Amino acid sequence: MYAKVNSLGIIGLDAYKVEVEADTSSGLPAFDIVGLPDTAVSESKNRVRAAIKNSGYKFPVSRITVNLAPADVRKSGSVYDLPILIAILLATKQISYDFRNSYFIGELSLEGKLRPINGVLPMAISIEQNKNSNLFLPIDNSSEASVAKGINVFGASSVSSIISHLKGEEPIVPMTPPEFPSFYIDNVLDFSDVRGQTVPRRAVEIAVAGGHNILMIGPPGSGKSMIAKRIPSIMPPLLYEESLETTKIYSIAGLVDRKNPLITARPFRSPHHTVSPAGLTGGGSIPKPGEISLSHNGVLFLDELPEFSRTSMEVLRQPLEDGKITISRAAASLTYPCSLMLVAAMNPCPCGNFGSKTKVCSCSNLAVEKYLSRISGPLLDRIDMHVEVPAVDYKSLSSELKSESSSAIRERVVKARNIQKSRYRGKGYFCNKDASPSVIKSACRMSAEAENMLKRAFERLSLSARAYTKVLRISRTIADLEGSESVEKSHIAEAISFRTLDRKYFVR
Repeated sequence: MYAKVNSLGIIGLDAYKVEVEADTSSGLPAFDIVGLPDTAVSESKNRVRAAIKNSGYKFPVSRITVNLAPADVRKSGSVYDLPILIAILLATKQISYDFRNSYFIGELSLEGKLRPINGVLPMAISIEQNKNSNLFLPIDNSSEASVAKGINVFGASSVSSIISHLKGEEPIVPMTPPEFPSFYIDNVLDFSDVRGQTVPRRAVEIAVAGGHNILMIGPPGSGKSMIAKRIPSIMPPLLYEESLETTKIYSIAGLVDRKNPLITARPFRSPHHTVSPAGLTGGGSIPKPGEISLSHNGVLFLDELPEFSRTSMEVLRQPLEDGKITISRAAASLTYPCSLMLVAAMNPCPCGNFGSKTKVCSCSNLAVEKYLSRISGPLLDRIDMHVEVPAVDYKSLSSELKSESSSAIRERVVKARNIQKSRYRGKGYFCNKDASPSVIKSACRMSAEAENMLKRAFERLSLSARAYTKVLRISRTIADLEGSESVEKSHIAEAISFRTLDRKYFVR
């Protein structure tokens, strides 16, 4: 006998329909799964056999062939356990149901319980266009799947529960979609805790307002990490579309909260400097997202930047420029989004005192040069802003006056972002960092004084074409923060000041 059940597979961020076909015929007992299954799929034979028996049904003593179509795409994971079981029970006429508009995904335990799987949200979203589709899956994944609109999500704890629903004995109540919060969730870390550091605070505000990458250089204990960890508290709240895209990435990586699956706060990822290039970009035989993609729509913080391996640092170059990363393996070539804000921090030398006015550097010139040369010129050129974070003096530390709060800074950032969102409406991006050279040039209407200052700086500092564009983007952001339609001389001057620090430390 023959039966067919709908299921879903996933490649990168995209899901596709998989038809699970089961055929039982006479002959020596055998159980074969075809359709390019990986080891996890092939091992489902044992899980399905035990789950059928322990759920009170009869496993057929016959030749069983299961095909996963399309047969030319490799299937991976334990997602097909449940549809294979349902297809076998349907082929042996132990159950009957109209499965044409229903989809099944889930891993089985030997006793017939359903265990959660990864990548549920992209799968659920892929069948949104099929209105009133039914999706049967483990109950731990039901809240995540219910984010998709227009489908009926039935979460079950066991095979018996699903079959009881199909027979009409104990109907399962469809999961209610979670509500997207319309308010901003405050971060516990606040900028009011940061004492002094007026220039770094200003630089970070500009960087967040325009989505620019930033490098902070300063001695140990000056507050670089403290400032970086408070950046999410001044970022604008996630839009629903951004939240959905970010949650899809975390779903594939298996990092969503089962009870509150939607990512409602901007990600903040801070990998250790021992992270491998594959850990940053993503990897595996079928590539999974790495730290770069997990930072999508949020912040990637690299503390002690020179301590990262040269290869790990260099893999950042193309993603920072393109906002996406393509990972090619023998099994597949996948592209993940990575529109992020890079925040990097470093000491100026191995001892941390190079350039200090109060402490003596114990490093030789060769040691300092070797330390700084770990960061290549092309990577440095892709970091929009460079800011020095000096040691904090006693007066600032002991002062009882609190600095400006994150909420006050965030208010200005949101206003600047709204200006940019309106400016770039329909272009596929929302902030100055992503604007193309031609678009940002037309957006920067400069006075004659501003134009002359930019020209002198370009010639005197020998800026690259990329650095020229970045100065325009930063100056446009500064003008947006002040609510100015035109870019003035003061905006250009401040933008240039954030591109000159490399001349002090990174002398080639």
